Amino acid sequence: MSTLVTPEGACAELRRRIDRKWAEAVCTGVHGGETVIFSVPLCPGVTTGKAVERLGYGVWHEWRMRWRDIADRLPHGVRLVPRTLSIRGVVGDFPARLVADLDGGVAFLAEFGAEPPPVDVERARELASALRSVDAVLTPATLRAVHRLQAHDVEVLLRAVDWLRQHPDLSAWTLRQLPIPGMHTKWLGSHGALLRDVSGRDVRAEARPRPAVVHLTYIDPGYLASGRRRHDAWTTGDVHEIAYRPRVVLVVENRDCRLWFPQVRDTIVVEGGGKAAASLLAEVPWLRTAEHVVYWGDIDTDGYAILDRFRAVLAEPASDGAPPKPVHSILMDDTDLHRYADHGVNHDEHGRRLSPSAEVLPHLTEAERLAYDTIATAGPTPFRRIEQEVIPLDHAVTRLLHVTNGRS
Repeated sequence: MSTLVTPEGACAELRRRIDRKWAEAVCTGVHGGETVIFSVPLCPGVTTGKAVERLGYGVWHEWRMRWRDIADRLPHGVRLVPRTLSIRGVVGDFPARLVADLDGGVAFLAEFGAEPPPVDVERARELASALRSVDAVLTPATLRAVHRLQAHDVEVLLRAVDWLRQHPDLSAWTLRQLPIPGMHTKWLGSHGALLRDVSGRDVRAEARPRPAVVHLTYIDPGYLASGRRRHDAWTTGDVHEIAYRPRVVLVVENRDCRLWFPQVRDTIVVEGGGKAAASLLAEVPWLRTAEHVVYWGDIDTDGYAILDRFRAVLAEPASDGAPPKPVHSILMDDTDLHRYADHGVNHDEHGRRLSPSAEVLPHLTEAERLAYDTIATAGPTPFRRIEQEVIPLDHAVTRLLHVTNGRS
């Protein structure tokens, strides 16, 4: 198909191409490689006078005049590559392609484009030089990611890379103890993957691991009749043993639900800690050996995401070779969503409106997925959360007994 690209169309296409490859162009320049050239066809498919005739001589003449008007105003680093055509027996050169290096292309967009250039080239080059100065990994991907950071975050990143270069052994510190100037744990949580890519070091894997501490409540009536402690904590790697090996482990997110859960035989209630804690709980040996592992969380996007993650990690063998373990849920089906709808809310504890979620959770059951889709939808919905602590604990006991005694 024959088309004629106007200066406005060339700007739009050039902008798209620069947006895709500006980081490669900057990295190539810093590394001393061959200059990256951006090329935009201006009359694709127009290779003969017949093609011009099909387009129309008037259209062709207007297009040619528009490019002639700006040909003498092209910035340095931009040029028009001509093509020779014979039209009605007259041979002439016509603009076939616009080619530009990065600086020229950005200048062309600034001069003739309707939108600003997609990148601050000067800043990108400064960032590339700064990354090289601390021996960071400089690739188009890392440069693009760093370019998206705020100035303060760039400073922290560069200091962190430089500090890691001087400290090859991190085993004496936990993540929270790392004495990297200006860096705090929340920053590492948000930028840890980028720090790994830029430094070539995974500080999460290199730092001293923090043992998992599981807070639990004993609810077996026979044990409680002995007068011994009701609440306990279990730490991975310690020699401490729990009071009894449970047949059922119930994981809840709310502390009040754990502390005041009614008595149930052969059961321990564990306080979860969100998605991050799922992997830690999966390594607890007495949880793996329990006959039933049950999860009860809030009916909201976080609750279902935690359940999905918990199922995923327990579906894999533990590091000590313990086999996979299925996880049932209670009070998180679509029937529960409707039964306790009077407790539904649309705002969090700070008064902020709860948001929908597009996250795909492949490990939910059909009944759980129906509930999740209802509260996570981007469309209108009556409410987005039912907190587990508003559900009567005797209802939870009834459902727990049904799950653990009615299923194998």
